[in-house]
Amino acid sequence: MEHRLWSSGASDKNKAMVEQLQRYGVIKSGKVAEVMEATDRGLFVPPGASPYYDSPMSIGYNVTISAPHMHAACLELLEKHLQPGMSALDVGSGTGYLTACFALMVGPEGRAVGVEHIPELVASSIENIKKSAAAPQLSDRSLSIHIADGREGWPELAPYDAIHVGAAAPQIPQALIEQLKPGGRMVIPVGTVFQELKVVDKKLDGSVSIRDETSVRYVPLTSKDAQLQAN
Repeated sequence: MEHRLWSSGASDKNKAMVEQLQRYGVIKSGKVAEVMEATDRGLFVPPGASPYYDSPMSIGYNVTISAPHMHAACLELLEKHLQPGMSALDVGSGTGYLTACFALMVGPEGRAVGVEHIPELVASSIENIKKSAAAPQLSDRSLSIHIADGREGWPELAPYDAIHVGAAAPQIPQALIEQLKPGGRMVIPVGTVFQELKVVDKKLDGSVSIRDETSVRYVPLTSKDAQLQAN
């Protein structure tokens, strides 16, 4: 449930949605626009939803898929760390949308990894990706989705040039900082009632700098049981 950037955000096609995000200055990068055009959001939202409307949507299990402007903003923040051949981790991968975008950015020579602790979402996200432009990378395993506690990341394929966290943590999990490659960047919402989207840069000497990008509202990064019991 992030803040909406504009109220009349409905657009009937994926391309029109991307063009609107460009008009509003959310998308500045040609590469981000290209990848979001190639990854049809309509394949990644539940049936009956309005996939191109600029609003987060429930995907069941007390989880939402972020609004298009938040996905665009995160892709913009991570673009330099999603170059061909690089590796990316998407924590709380949900319907698989952003993981698919990451895969297209890093290409088959790179690696895109999604982790999600709800098995049903992992299964449906894989089916979504199979219908999308990222399908070949699922086949060649340069894109993979795993059932795991996102707070622990996915150490098997660490370190990562880019890490995106799609749920808010009370503080930045140490495991994710450790899995960030020197020179890499993580984008993570942090906070409980009030949340800030934080940009975490790990310098080449291993030191870490953190800055606030914007105020946001995400579901909590928590255990599977706590999430399923949330009201």
